[in-house]
Amino acid sequence: MKLSFATAILSLSLLSFLGAAGAAPAASKSAKVTKVVKATKVTKAKAKPSARQARKVRSVVLRRPAAFVPAVATFGMAAGLHAVDDPLALKSSVAYVLDQNTNEVLFSKNPQAVLPIASITKLMTALVVVEAGLSLDEKLTVTEEDIDTEKHTRSRLAVGTALTRGEMLHLALMASENRAANALGRHYPGGMSAFVAAMNAKAVSLGMADTHYAEPTGLSSRNQSSAKDLATLVNVTSQVPLLRDLSTSRETRVSLGKRLVQFRSTNGLLSNPLWDIGLQKTGFINEAGKCVVMQARMAGRQLIMVFLDSSGKASRIADAERVRKWLATQGDTATPSAKL
Repeated sequence: MKLSFATAILSLSLLSFLGAAGAAPAASKSAKVTKVVKATKVTKAKAKPSARQARKVRSVVLRRPAAFVPAVATFGMAAGLHAVDDPLALKSSVAYVLDQNTNEVLFSKNPQAVLPIASITKLMTALVVVEAGLSLDEKLTVTEEDIDTEKHTRSRLAVGTALTRGEMLHLALMASENRAANALGRHYPGGMSAFVAAMNAKAVSLGMADTHYAEPTGLSSRNQSSAKDLATLVNVTSQVPLLRDLSTSRETRVSLGKRLVQFRSTNGLLSNPLWDIGLQKTGFINEAGKCVVMQARMAGRQLIMVFLDSSGKASRIADAERVRKWLATQGDTATPSAKL
């Protein structure tokens, strides 16, 4: 039963009186308590529901507040990168905007920081698969080896699911399907170890000195890179028509057994008419925070944008919007003064 306002006031007065009486002699305290009890009885006699009120007073329970559990710190938070201010007050600890045609850096924040990159890894996964010239029509089967034992994420691709390499590539880039990406690596000539070696070899050939890959999904925090290296990767992958098309696809339907299952893009900006995106990839694990890389046309320029370790559910998209609006006001006057 809930306490009424009058009953709550009465109970607080009674508790306060008893607390004060504890400092007086025992006989005096007993007498005062008796008077309080009698006074309470008189009040109850006048007001019919007195017995209920007495029971309500005794039922008051004080509970300790729940202990506060702090959020898991990203690598960027641990390194103090979020403490770096920037002119646009971005929530991302790393930001990088590059003119793809002139290589002019228009905005830069902690560009040399090497951090986990989560599912942005899948851009390199896709690039290695395409450059290997493997058949996109070959059927690949999901096995127990593709189950995520790193972060224990779920997947709609059950063990035994058979899709073409092209479909796996589509789901990995558009919907960030981890089992699809892992299956692509397993079915590479020489197996997973050969595939990861090819990923790292490609990074070296592109001059991505800050980059290292441990597996093809991005679930491992050992997959790390810098904003400058990722800009290089976006520049290369954006020149592959298939990767442009698959990464910017908004949705697709895939036949999984007797069901036709719909998958959607993880990047809501693809549906925004203010954005003209040529290639994109999002990413998230606890160690990396929210991440996104894109190639997009805006303010009359072909740009590459990198946002890493963003704090907040939608902050990476909000940061991208801040940069878009800033560029719209700058026009051709965006200068290195925005660099940090």
